[in-house]
Amino acid sequence: MADGVSIPGVSDKYKTNDLVESLMEVERVPLKRKQTQLETYQKQQDAWRNVNQKMSSLRESTKSLYSFENPFNSKLSSSTDEFSLTADAGREAEFGSFKMDIIKCASTDRFLSDNIDKDFQVKAGLYTFEVGGKSVNFNWKGGKLNDFVTALNKRGNGIVKASLIGVSANKKSLLIESLKTGEENSLVFKNDSFEFAKSIGIITEVKSETTEFNPSLSSLKSVTAVDEKTQQNLPELSKNNVEIKGNEITVSPRGGFEIEIPSETRKNPSEKIELWFDKQDTADITSEINSRSASPVLPEPGKIEFGGIVISNNDVNTTLGNLPVTKAEPVSPVESDSFFYIKTKNNEEILIPDSYFTDVDEGENKGKTTLSFSMKDFPDAQSIIVRNSNTGKTLTLSVPHSYDPQKSKGFVPKHAISTAGNAVFKYEGITMERSENDIEDVVPHVTLHLHDKSEKTVTIKIEPDTESAKDALITFVGKYNQTIAEMTILSTNKPEVVSELDYLTSEEQETEMERLGMFQGDFSLTNGKTSLQRIISANYNYGNEDAITLLSQIGISTNASSGNQGYSPSKLRGYLEVDEKKLDEALASNLNQIKNLFGYDSDGDLIIDDGIAFKMDKQLTSWVQSGGIISSKTSALESNIKSTNTEITRLETQLERKEAELKSKYAAMEGSLNSLESQSSTLNNFSNSNSRK
Repeated sequence: MADGVSIPGVSDKYKTNDLVESLMEVERVPLKRKQTQLETYQKQQDAWRNVNQKMSSLRESTKSLYSFENPFNSKLSSSTDEFSLTADAGREAEFGSFKMDIIKCASTDRFLSDNIDKDFQVKAGLYTFEVGGKSVNFNWKGGKLNDFVTALNKRGNGIVKASLIGVSANKKSLLIESLKTGEENSLVFKNDSFEFAKSIGIITEVKSETTEFNPSLSSLKSVTAVDEKTQQNLPELSKNNVEIKGNEITVSPRGGFEIEIPSETRKNPSEKIELWFDKQDTADITSEINSRSASPVLPEPGKIEFGGIVISNNDVNTTLGNLPVTKAEPVSPVESDSFFYIKTKNNEEILIPDSYFTDVDEGENKGKTTLSFSMKDFPDAQSIIVRNSNTGKTLTLSVPHSYDPQKSKGFVPKHAISTAGNAVFKYEGITMERSENDIEDVVPHVTLHLHDKSEKTVTIKIEPDTESAKDALITFVGKYNQTIAEMTILSTNKPEVVSELDYLTSEEQETEMERLGMFQGDFSLTNGKTSLQRIISANYNYGNEDAITLLSQIGISTNASSGNQGYSPSKLRGYLEVDEKKLDEALASNLNQIKNLFGYDSDGDLIIDDGIAFKMDKQLTSWVQSGGIISSKTSALESNIKSTNTEITRLETQLERKEAELKSKYAAMEGSLNSLESQSSTLNNFSNSNSRK
């Protein structure tokens, strides 16, 4: 720009921009005040949100100490042989121990084929594999064995699985296995899968054979009653009360017999013995017995008839008929459901357990009961004893028979890696059987996991999980101290309350110093802190004989580390400390009382209504719940922030208008000054020109 030329509003020859800025700085004071106020509101809102976060975290920890899932009810299980048996204890499991012997784990059918060519082709057809009543069916168009295995596994659905094993460079072996354990979940080949399994040497076809026990009355042996009170005039058990018709045996009241197990059956441990039976109520024979006279009854004298002539004998002349009539001691009815026993080589009798009986729900025997057991369950069994000790029940049963379960399917595996079988184990000396290795119905609220046969008796212990309880309590103390620290910093204007928090980093301490005393005049924080401290230090009498009624008695207090010499001002601020040794001792000896200390039912309505955790949860809820103290605080601040933002927008618009007005006025003033200056310069030039003439 040429010297001496000035454009108003562009050049600043007269420093009007500085003048406008100075004037505007004064005008901006109300805006800056509002902006500072807005920043304060936002910081306060963030501070309340931080308090809410700390309190919510403490509340969650507090609720966990008295809720249904509180750590004081957690149980730990341990096993003396974890390779054979482990257990998971539920929260309601009882403390104690029990002993088990794992005789055999539940197994699946796993059948291997002969060695077959790697390029073996599987013929087209309908292939069906059945396991425990569930089947896998698919139509195969024919093709390589690899593709057949892939097709079968895609449809396996947790029922059956196939694998190819490389035997050599040119030979493979096919492994087919059921995926469900238990005797009832054996693998069956149907339709074209049967011929396929035969062709590659997985199975060998056999004829199904059934061995019927000798059903003749002459082969039955008599038995005597057992475990029964002797009653005079009560009939002994007799095989005379047994009737055989075809394949059905009827045992009337007070009937019984012993039937021998065939020698072929006894030789094969896999043989299974089965029969069905039913019981019906009949007229109780004790009524007739009790109605009989105890005096002698003389027979009729008799008569003879010949050629239409009848000659009668004279009555017997005896004084027996003059004897007084007396009644015998009445006989009481007998009721018993113990019908079937096993007799061993040593003449020992074993009552067959209920686990071997199954109610029939369908078919021709619907409503009856099936007895089924394997010879391997009773390896010394010689015969079956049937006793109907009842006086008012008739027992009907089928003639027992035996069979080999594998042969009953029409085939036997040629290369069986394992066969489907139930888990067999002893619980406290009692032999039991289950179809799975994860068992939930033996010990209440305890799941047993069978892994392998045990060489020695395994002991399972159920103990309290004191470590979980300790961790929960230490977590509670940490979150409580963080909440108290937050409330103290915001309500107190003392730098030492920040510096004494040695767990804070230097950056965190700087942040906390900025928030120090932010709500010093707000008594809600001070009162809230006092309420929490009162709950912590209170005495809780939940029972007349309870030894633990104070938190300090389990090693948690504001002065737990009293062994440290010297005075610590931080202890006066209400922070909790933990004496771990004392806490460990209390958890080991008074776990249930510690649970009650944090939450208990004071009025017997089965709802927890008192205790440290319950009261603290109730107190914290009033702060953090929707519509609670913190929600009200942040809502009020949100309203202030909105109104302040509106005011700031208004002031900014006003200032923009003011600044534009000032700039316009001073630009006009500059134009006038420039014009005057130009006129003055013109006059000066004219005057100088005239003076030279």
